[in-house]
Amino acid sequence: MRAVVCKQLGGPEALAVEEVRAPALGPGEVRIAVHAAGLNFADTLIIQGKYQERPEPPFTPGMELAGVVAECAGDVAGLAPGTRVLAMCGTGAFAEEAVVAADRVVAIPDSMTMVQAAGFPVAYGTSHLALDHRGRLQAGEVLLVLGAAGGVGLTAVEIGKAMGAVVIAAASSADKLAVARERGADHLIDYTAEDLRARVKDIAGGADVIFDPVGGDLFQAALRCINWEGRMLVIGFASGTIPQIPANYLLVKNAAAVGVFWGAYRKNDPARMMRSLDTLLGWFAAGRLRPHISHELPLDKAADAFALMIGRKSTGKVVLTMGRA
Repeated sequence: MRAVVCKQLGGPEALAVEEVRAPALGPGEVRIAVHAAGLNFADTLIIQGKYQERPEPPFTPGMELAGVVAECAGDVAGLAPGTRVLAMCGTGAFAEEAVVAADRVVAIPDSMTMVQAAGFPVAYGTSHLALDHRGRLQAGEVLLVLGAAGGVGLTAVEIGKAMGAVVIAAASSADKLAVARERGADHLIDYTAEDLRARVKDIAGGADVIFDPVGGDLFQAALRCINWEGRMLVIGFASGTIPQIPANYLLVKNAAAVGVFWGAYRKNDPARMMRSLDTLLGWFAAGRLRPHISHELPLDKAADAFALMIGRKSTGKVVLTMGRA
């Protein structure tokens, strides 16, 4: 089969598309003929050795995929060859075939395309668990989303609106903010041209929940407009800078800084992860979620896909396709 191979840690130039041996099928596993695979910011960190999980080269990156079940181990129940599915695999998605533990494979609605499914679980799963479980977002509360046109940021805008929040979307350009508005944002802030803290104060007086996949200086500015008993959701550090939290500020506002590492739920609370995903797929089937894919590229262009994300030239999701009908 063809697969993207990271031969040494580094940038997109370290990636190659090669013929490799298909992975063996083990107990409790499912073989999937991959149709499409979603690219995440975490993948750009994994190939550089900068992510929490650090596979040793050579390896095939890719955390999420969609395709058709081709084969099931004898002890697998509830899945059968021919089933259209999405899967969460950590690594190995950027290939024509993938072998995934059956408990990380979910059938998808008939109305969902393979490209939509490929970019669905990580971004939507992260945002839903963050806002619902960790952030306890309530209808009518004010939600501030940083990086609001990115993979997780845009899904946070959508999910926040689905949960009844007033959503303030903050991003780095008018074009990106236009995408956030299309997904339901009530208010927009261009933080390259406007003072984030002042604008949030003008719009709503403050934010009850802050969704931050960016970090750096934006984290500090956002924290200073958090409301009494607000929740600061720490999603990631796309800026490259991990902020330091002034504990006294949390104290005087009775606020909470809450970490959200979605991937850890696969090991520590997989049932919660799957319940969340079931909810999200139900919302999709009901027309409440509309995945935004800004770029769809063939597997051979994997390095270009990584470059788009690293260069922040994408909005929503970037998806690789395998050329299957």
